[in-house]
Amino acid sequence: MYRTVLSAFLLAAASLAMPTIAIAAPVHPAFEVAVSGQARDQGPGRHIVLIPGLASSSEVWRDTAAHLCAPGTGRQCHVLTLAGFAGTAPVEGDLLAQVEGQLAAYISEQKMASPVIIGHSLGGFLGLKLAIDYPQQVGKLVVVDALPALGATQLASITPEQLQQMAAQMRSAMQAQDDATFAANARRSVASMASAPDDIARIASWGQRSSRSTVTDAMTSMMGQDLRQDVARIKAPVLVLGSWAAYKGYATRDAILQTFRTQYQQLPGVQIALAESARHFIMYDERDWMLERIDTFLK
Repeated sequence: MYRTVLSAFLLAAASLAMPTIAIAAPVHPAFEVAVSGQARDQGPGRHIVLIPGLASSSEVWRDTAAHLCAPGTGRQCHVLTLAGFAGTAPVEGDLLAQVEGQLAAYISEQKMASPVIIGHSLGGFLGLKLAIDYPQQVGKLVVVDALPALGATQLASITPEQLQQMAAQMRSAMQAQDDATFAANARRSVASMASAPDDIARIASWGQRSSRSTVTDAMTSMMGQDLRQDVARIKAPVLVLGSWAAYKGYATRDAILQTFRTQYQQLPGVQIALAESARHFIMYDERDWMLERIDTFLK
């Protein structure tokens, strides 16, 4: 699966064009927030935080937020765009660590009680990290096409030290590329992430507006980490939605499903489902399938 999996995480993006309220967050420079919907109260599950993937805009969650936080649902959606992605200003330092800490603080400041966290790709990885390190801040977690240890997909026995070495080599290789080569590689990666040409173009547009150094740093930071054992500390119910259509020709559906099961085997009670025809951007390729499973999980 595995070259394609790496490509699938290399440039994630998409779009949110429903009525929103922009939240100024000067103390949260690692992300911007767009808020939609009205929470009926501050009870569990009334707030939903949606985290896009690598090089993505909040727009990727447009239809999802419109569905989950529509009038009458009593829910409020908080949709992030991470610093340095899709035209937002980058920040110095470890973006993933900053997003995690600042998001935990944001959840407290907004007085969210056991919010639902939904993350795609890199956003799913961040959701896992948040649930591990700040268990009181996560009521339920939905992980869309992300793994606890992306760098271990080809070699399950890889050690943490080897993961760090691999990530460092990847960083050096990405930094050594000239701009034209970097952009060409990104275009090839994006072409495998969704089925419809319009969706591919939309995804690519956000990547083109992302900070190259931020994309490189975030990607290699995730590749060097291994959460396969740490997920045992997660207390929240977790739903994992995976894709496999892009891997046909590389691996069977059963092999992809086994990869997900193996990587999440230390997480008690995890629910795992694979979309039949979706590529990495499941919210585009199989929107109704994804929303149906999220609705059932939230009930």
